[in-house]
Amino acid sequence: MLNNNNINKVAIRNACEKDISQIVTIQRESFLDVATGIVSEPSFLEDHINLFPEGQFCAELNGRVVGSASSLIVSLNPEYRDHSWYDIVGNRSIFRSHDPKGNSLYGDDICIHPDFRRQGIATMLFSARKELAIILNLKRVIAGGRLYNYCEYADKMSPCEYAEKVVKGEIQDQVLSFDLKNGFKYIKIIPDYIHDSRSLNYAAFIEWLNPNYH
Repeated sequence: MLNNNNINKVAIRNACEKDISQIVTIQRESFLDVATGIVSEPSFLEDHINLFPEGQFCAELNGRVVGSASSLIVSLNPEYRDHSWYDIVGNRSIFRSHDPKGNSLYGDDICIHPDFRRQGIATMLFSARKELAIILNLKRVIAGGRLYNYCEYADKMSPCEYAEKVVKGEIQDQVLSFDLKNGFKYIKIIPDYIHDSRSLNYAAFIEWLNPNYH
């Protein structure tokens, strides 16, 4: 648990290869409901860092990595097309979808060590992505956010109905509610996004528009 003095000591910086083992450990603790090995392969992180180093971030406290966020640049055509996590980053031709000339920063994953959650670190990592989009003059930041609590409501409503209730504040969702609080807009539901027992494979397409884009 962080106190106010320690949270001020958290530094957001670009991740490098020496951070990979710590990031993998955090991912394996953070994504227990996602299919084994999908987001915690060291080779995925190596690919990210080697090809797009400025898009990979970690949160460091007193020399320890306590959170991370991976990103790449894409162009979706049409701009709100259905896709899966596997389409974007989940296969061994991982960066075929990374397009340095694209117009959107895509949030691959974000994770915080369980001991350091709800302290503002994820918001700091989100802010780093937004700042990068502004620096690179990208139109937006987008991602597919798992409908984390949908498994608890699936017998009562469709994923679209669930997401709309989260947007209205009638239901709290660990992922989508957080995304909305950080300035992202819910666009639509993406089916078959990632193999995940909690979301039943559904994700919310979220978007943050760069106000300085030109």
